[in-house]
Amino acid sequence: MVKKQINVRVDEAVYSGIEERAAAAGMEVNEYARLVLADEANDVRHRFLGAADHFVGEWAGHFDDRFGTDDRGAAPARRDGRAA
Repeated sequence: MVKKQINVRVDEAVYSGIEERAAAAGMEVNEYARLVLADEANDVRHRFLGAADHFVGEWAGHFDDRFGTDDRGAAPARRDGRAA
């Protein structure tokens, strides 16, 4: 597989955010950026997210009608007292 190189310039605030997220994931900045870009280019991921968005748009009202929501719009607690 031929590997290509991409050079991207970002400002200090953006870099700091990327650096923090990479550290939280236990990754180097370059490795984290490569993962984020690969995820963004993943067509299957985009199709899944689009289908999930469509599902929510079609069925959210039915779930609300069946299970209800509290005054914040959150699902009610389960019978055992834990959050749903």
